[in-house]
Amino acid sequence: MGFIEVKDLKVHFPIRSGFWNRITDWVYAVDGVDMEIEQGKTYGLVGESGSGKSTIGRTIIGLEKATAGHIYFNGEEITNKRLSSIPEFNRSVQMIFQDSLSSFNPKKRIIDIIAEPIRNFDHLSPSEEKKRVIELLEIIGLNEEALYKYPHEFSGGQRQRIGVARSIASNPKLIIADEPVSALDLSVQAQVLNYMKRIQDEFNLSYIFISHDLGVVKHMCDYLHIMYHGRFVEKGTRKDIYTNPQHIYTKRLLSAIPVIDPINRDKHKLERKQTEALYQEKQNAYYDEKGRVFDMTQLTNTHYAALDPKGGAH
Repeated sequence: MGFIEVKDLKVHFPIRSGFWNRITDWVYAVDGVDMEIEQGKTYGLVGESGSGKSTIGRTIIGLEKATAGHIYFNGEEITNKRLSSIPEFNRSVQMIFQDSLSSFNPKKRIIDIIAEPIRNFDHLSPSEEKKRVIELLEIIGLNEEALYKYPHEFSGGQRQRIGVARSIASNPKLIIADEPVSALDLSVQAQVLNYMKRIQDEFNLSYIFISHDLGVVKHMCDYLHIMYHGRFVEKGTRKDIYTNPQHIYTKRLLSAIPVIDPINRDKHKLERKQTEALYQEKQNAYYDEKGRVFDMTQLTNTHYAALDPKGGAH
């Protein structure tokens, strides 16, 4: 049993229109998902833009309100509660945002940015606090000179690493990483991801890793959840998803991963075209008449896929 459980979570946003600004429709950003987070594991949320993956992370940490469903922390329900009244949760769950610059106060120096969670939870003396911040900077490969600089004085990769340092300052159990490397070039991506992996091994952290890049997710995650239109279409271990995908949408995503193999370029191009043609031909068999993803079917102990209960998808 995980220390965080998400059961049948739904997050719906109203669409308002007309003179009276009445609700005329809803956006089903998240429409009934289940997750269980265990210590020391990494869980990938993968899908195209607008699929609802970031909304799940923001709802778990309390930045969005759940329309329905339940979120449990150490067995206690925290759905839509004021999380400021649950200090243990605030300490245990942190977030790394996609745009590191906008997540920092531009008027604060790095020592104050990283020390904020330390001041909230540990109440150290100024000298102890400074020593702790320097230790965190060393973990992410920066030195003491960074202490009194401002966020705009760093590169994108350095800022993202500072975001990682801030997120681990309170010794959390879970870090929700919302596309932490999507805005970085490939060499800097690898650098940040390797720091995250090293920190996970050192502190036994859990990650919810939100991304649309299946190549990055393969490097980081133990378990994957593939999302489409607010629902999970497939979930399982890394091996389940990459070697035995069952849902047509998962197969389409996997076929889009770039393959560095110039000799067989034409072969890979043909495989992508065949997968896309199959998707266009058979996608209706994987969704109900309203275009909604089916409920999950258990295939093995770890592998689930949203398949037609009547057996329409092949």
